[in-house]
Amino acid sequence: MKNILIIKGGGRPKGNTAQLTASFEKGATDAGHSVETISLLKNEVKGCLGCNACRYGKPCIQKDSFNELVPKIKNADLIVFASPLYFWTISSRIKAFIERFYCIAEEDNNPPLGRYEKYPVKDSALLMTAADNFFWTFEQAASYYQFAIVNYIGFHDKGMLLAGGCGDTNGKPQIDKTDHLQRAYEFGKNIYS
Repeated sequence: MKNILIIKGGGRPKGNTAQLTASFEKGATDAGHSVETISLLKNEVKGCLGCNACRYGKPCIQKDSFNELVPKIKNADLIVFASPLYFWTISSRIKAFIERFYCIAEEDNNPPLGRYEKYPVKDSALLMTAADNFFWTFEQAASYYQFAIVNYIGFHDKGMLLAGGCGDTNGKPQIDKTDHLQRAYEFGKNIYS
């Protein structure tokens, strides 16, 4: 059994991303994993200030929800980043959450790839939704995930579910008219198979 932390950066409580996340969570729970979903809509996390006050073991000086989430991050085996596609990349809520990982970094005297620090070793996955479904729809978001989370922070990628074609941006969520919810359930259920 694994501890799975889902960080949801979508804006609508019953939107496409919320539904995709719930299906993934159900699959992972049915497989016996412990799953907690944190909504960044309800838990404000501001972007990094770049002040360096938090370096190496010190908490961030900002007064928001992030410091309360640090123990959950450290306890998780898998962190799932769930976001709608906003302007061809992840939401600003997810981006701010990732930036704040700076305060959980530890000093590394022999850093790989030119890094200055090391991060806790975790598994990671990406869940995304979008109205569009072109061949390039998720290219920038997937690239950011790969470079920032996998290559730089050093998490072990467990996969991405990129759910395009979920309806237009002016209408109601339409993910239920696709096979993405079933795919998310299977992804959650089999992520550690």
